[in-house]
Amino acid sequence: MDVSTEIRSVLTPDEQTAALALIEAAARADGVGPISEHGMLWIRYGGPARALLVYADGELAGYAHVEPDGTEFVVHPGRRGQGLGRRLLDGALELGAKKIWAHGDHPAAAALARAAGLDRVRALWQMRRPLAEPFPEPRLPEGVRLRAFVPGADEEEWLGVNSRAFATHPEQGKWTRSDIDQREAEAWFDPAGFLIADRGGRMAGFHWTKVEDGVGEVYVVGVDPSEQGTGLGRALTLAGLAHLRDRGLELVTLYVDEENRPAVKLYESLGFEHFGTDVMYA
Repeated sequence: MDVSTEIRSVLTPDEQTAALALIEAAARADGVGPISEHGMLWIRYGGPARALLVYADGELAGYAHVEPDGTEFVVHPGRRGQGLGRRLLDGALELGAKKIWAHGDHPAAAALARAAGLDRVRALWQMRRPLAEPFPEPRLPEGVRLRAFVPGADEEEWLGVNSRAFATHPEQGKWTRSDIDQREAEAWFDPAGFLIADRGGRMAGFHWTKVEDGVGEVYVVGVDPSEQGTGLGRALTLAGLAHLRDRGLELVTLYVDEENRPAVKLYESLGFEHFGTDVMYA
């Protein structure tokens, strides 16, 4: 087998096409996407990351999105068991990767991490619930009303609330204008499902919902620290669920850190159940 590795800061159109095809093949085989939304957006838009492309006999057989705090990689289902996963992992570590995501918590990924001397340091739960099952109506705090996000007007204020709400979160709190602009350009973006809690003209919180492939998602729920303890987070969550239900969707999912027990308890109280796990190794 003739194997070669390429390092890219930007992918060519042909490399983008090949990487997306490989990722789709792995997702079909494994039942879970191997690269996060962030990594998928990077393929198209670029940014501060690098890509490793491993070719076997002239065809793309492995792909890695490399960032120090969030590296991901995937091997084509037809090329597994040939040492390409370890090649990708070693190459990513040489490029400065410190934290590696494995989507789906597969035993093979855990074994590869152990062989490289990496430990499990974080777990992200996927939870879901049927929208046909009843849930309470939202009760907004006094003085708060809901409205839809206004593209072109709300971005900067939203970034401020998001930054304060997720000040200690390793990813969400670092969002920039570029991050929100990229998502506004996606086919799934719908401002009607981007709910803003308004208190006297000031943004107090938000629930950004997402619909893709017929499944709803609690994409991001954030509350300004000045509103914590008012019940706004629960009310926003319920309002988003009602929005997704009224769109005729049958299922809603969300992601939450396993160690964020208050959030896990909130979602469990609203009928969500643990469905899958993404694991970070370092």
